[in-house]
Amino acid sequence: MSRKDIGKIAKIMKNDFKASFSNPIVTIVLIAIIILPSLYALLNIQACWDPYGNTDQVQFAIANLDKGADYEGTKLNVGNELVKELKNNTKFDWTFVTEDELREGVENGEYYAGIIIPKNLSKNVLSITTDDPKQAELEYIVNVKSNPVATKLTDTAANTVYTKLNAKIVEIINLAAYGKLGELKDGLASGASQLASGGQQLAAGSSQISSGASQVSSGAGQLQEGANQVQQGASQVQEGSSAVSQGADQVKQGSASVTQGANQVQQGSEELQQAVDPSTLPEPMKQYTESNIQLANSSGEVAKGSAKLAEGSVQLAESSSKLADGASDVAGGASQVAGGSVELAEGSLSLAAGAQLLSSSASQALFSAAGALGASANSLGEITGVNESLLGEYFFSPVKLDRHEVFPVPDYGSNVAPFYLVLSMWVGALITCVMIQPKSSVGTEYSPFEMYTGKLFFYVVMSILQACVTIIGAILLGVHITNYPLFIFSAILVSVVFMVLIYSIISAVGNVGKGIAVVLLVLQISATGGIYPIQIMHSFFQTLYPYMPMTYAITLIREAQLGVVWSNYIPALIILLAIGIATVIVAVIIKEKADKASKYFEERLNESGLF
Repeated sequence: MSRKDIGKIAKIMKNDFKASFSNPIVTIVLIAIIILPSLYALLNIQACWDPYGNTDQVQFAIANLDKGADYEGTKLNVGNELVKELKNNTKFDWTFVTEDELREGVENGEYYAGIIIPKNLSKNVLSITTDDPKQAELEYIVNVKSNPVATKLTDTAANTVYTKLNAKIVEIINLAAYGKLGELKDGLASGASQLASGGQQLAAGSSQISSGASQVSSGAGQLQEGANQVQQGASQVQEGSSAVSQGADQVKQGSASVTQGANQVQQGSEELQQAVDPSTLPEPMKQYTESNIQLANSSGEVAKGSAKLAEGSVQLAESSSKLADGASDVAGGASQVAGGSVELAEGSLSLAAGAQLLSSSASQALFSAAGALGASANSLGEITGVNESLLGEYFFSPVKLDRHEVFPVPDYGSNVAPFYLVLSMWVGALITCVMIQPKSSVGTEYSPFEMYTGKLFFYVVMSILQACVTIIGAILLGVHITNYPLFIFSAILVSVVFMVLIYSIISAVGNVGKGIAVVLLVLQISATGGIYPIQIMHSFFQTLYPYMPMTYAITLIREAQLGVVWSNYIPALIILLAIGIATVIVAVIIKEKADKASKYFEERLNESGLF
């Protein structure tokens, strides 16, 4: 750029500032252009300062039809209780009317919404204490067409009624359950006492088992000693049985010899009687022979007796042998019985020891259970001693949500200020460029570059003045600002960049540029996340979000005003500066190439008389 170009640029600037004060009308219009954008921002911020602070002016109709119900001999009317609480609530203008008045008023727009409390509300609420619980219901009537924001407010009012009613229901349920806790506490205490008594009985039984185990242990020793004696006697019986068996065999042999001898005597006696006839013998011999015959007869008689004796001895010997065998079997069985008795005694001893261990363990378990139940009963006793009203509040909200704000903002107006401040700066730049038309170089002594640059300085000064008025107004309004120097710098920078952007577009392509600026304005209202999170917007706006200048301008103002996070501020600053610089370069190139075409386009529009 030559010195001549600089001189022409300076001449354009000088002429613009002279023209600004050429007459009062021009000056007044320029002042209006400077102030107007700030009014757009400040009025919207003021309107949003506390949108929910005046909801007490919004009428909300209530029709209470509840007939009440009896609970444990007490008349309870949940509807009346709810009405009392609403009368103490100042968030809305609660209006208590009849059912017909409510329905008619909501329909004709007198009330935005209303709630009808049914006749059986209390009955249904108390049904939780019966075997047939029924859900309580409220009828919420809302006129959706009356006002889009009012319906959201009345939803909040309906939620207030709903919350208070649920609180009352939970209080009733929990207080009823609280009464049952006392009964449970008494039952636990009684159970603990019974368990302790059972433990004592088991402990006594354990002692008896221990005593019996000692007796079994002593008897087991004596039984072992007797078993040894039985086994020793069994051995002796077996030895005697063997001797009896041998004697029986000898008796059998002797009996056979006696029988044989008796048979011989019998035979000899018979032969003697046959050989001698006493009648033929002399008298002295007669007497001797008769004596021998008698002796022979007696010997036969002895031989027969001896034979019978021998037969009896054989039978005796056989019986003695059987007796000996039986005695031996008895001795063996006695030995087995003795051994089994010892094993039985040992098993009884083990059983007694196990029973004692089981009894001891069971009694300890019962004592432990009794102690635990007793502790539970004591704990329930402590609970049942709590104030009932506090208990109802606790059960309705047992957990408290402790909110900690990061970068707290005292009012809603300050929270939305970044969006409206940035929006007003875009509107201010657009108004300025529409009211003060950027000039074409066609038909003048200036080149497109000289005309663009010379006029740009005037627009930048206007943007700075607009930003200063807006900043002063925000401070006077009480907008929350955490970093004043950074906020002032950021606001001026945003205003300048927007003015450069819009001026460059209109300067390059004329009236088409005005349309582009308006379209960008419309798109950026929804595509920059100024009010609503961009994540909940349509995917079209989410796609535009990173390409909109206001996206980064809002970030700059928000960080500077409400609490700076440099990792957010610096990238937004760099991108916004890059947009401004890129716009200037592109605008100069376009103006050099298309300035004549843009001038021709404007002339044709002016000829129509519509533009």
